[in-house]
Amino acid sequence: MVKPVRRGTGPRGDHSREEFQDLVTRAAEGLVRREGARGLGMRRLAAVIGYAPNSIYNAVGDLDTVMMRVNARTLERLHDALSAAVSPEASPRANAEALASAYLAFVEADPQVWSLVFEHALAPEAAFPEWYGEALARTIAIVDGALTPLIADADERRQAVATLWAGLHGLASLSTSRKLAVLTPEPPGDLARLLVRRFLG
Repeated sequence: MVKPVRRGTGPRGDHSREEFQDLVTRAAEGLVRREGARGLGMRRLAAVIGYAPNSIYNAVGDLDTVMMRVNARTLERLHDALSAAVSPEASPRANAEALASAYLAFVEADPQVWSLVFEHALAPEAAFPEWYGEALARTIAIVDGALTPLIADADERRQAVATLWAGLHGLASLSTSRKLAVLTPEPPGDLARLLVRRFLG
């Protein structure tokens, strides 16, 4: 059990390690959502939840690990949003376009938290934790499954998933930063569907 510090407005009950990790992750996510990545620091996070910083270090890890926890949760939420966009009755191309629209809607609804996925970088020698790799793989699998009827070769499909994701990320980033209008007046959703249609031929 993780013992709380008796101060502030944080929780006053004991938590299992898993419960505490979830508490820290959600609190960190809230800070990023309100203030961006710069608003997330270990002391600030500890004050928000009413625990000593050492409790976070011992049960969750350092600030890099906390950020990875937030990003893994973001990828799980994206997985759910993409899963809901795919229909077994729709054509593969329609599903691909629906995924693009769902991706843009997800980013537009939570741009600060989503940007942390790409802004945060591990040290070059560091490896992704297993739980993060699983969250990323589950999300990619949704897109891979939608493209399988259109691109049979696994290697080419993997490259297609990466290329489309990169293109959509650039479009979403320009849109959420209000810079897309400099290039074109068209809505980002229309451009995303055009990108998918043209890419898939």
